[in-house]
Amino acid sequence: MPPVPELKNAKIFFVLGGPGSGKGTQCEKIVAKYGFTHLSTGDLLREEVASGSARGKELSKIMEKGELVSLETVLGLLRDAMIKKASTSKGFLIDGYPRELDQSKRFESDIAPVRSVIYFEVSDETMKKRLLKRAETSGRVDDNEQTIIKRLKTFHDLTQPVIDHYDKAHKVCRVPAEGSVDEIFKKVQSFLDKQ
Repeated sequence: MPPVPELKNAKIFFVLGGPGSGKGTQCEKIVAKYGFTHLSTGDLLREEVASGSARGKELSKIMEKGELVSLETVLGLLRDAMIKKASTSKGFLIDGYPRELDQSKRFESDIAPVRSVIYFEVSDETMKKRLLKRAETSGRVDDNEQTIIKRLKTFHDLTQPVIDHYDKAHKVCRVPAEGSVDEIFKKVQSFLDKQ
């Protein structure tokens, strides 16, 4: 796929952090303050599952096992969602993507360049506690202890090379994310206000 002309000057940020690191919560606050579009690959995938389509049923099986969905599927969902919002958005927060180095390279070659990575750093123990608490009300198939442990391992094994890659290019904003939502957001604001 060639890059998307409508997105060549867009402010695009990858938002990374393990499951339960607070990415979604912080993205909501960023959207409210800065007018960005929040695109969670997880939400895009869950919407496809909820649609009841054949692709959605296949995705459900993959997600229940804690495995990753194909790059082409995720890129297609992201590309379509970004094109729909290109004329009205002040920027894009790509939440939970990329999970592997090849995904970041393909995104930048097939969709558009990325300005920076916002990386929420949280201990595994904190993420596990947050996810188990969320499981009490979420109804998500991937919020159970066995799957959480697998998701954390997958995150560390696959995503660390992405963070290292962007670190070398001086494109990572590391946000310590163990504090309160507002404390964490102050750190995010100090970074975004300079963008």
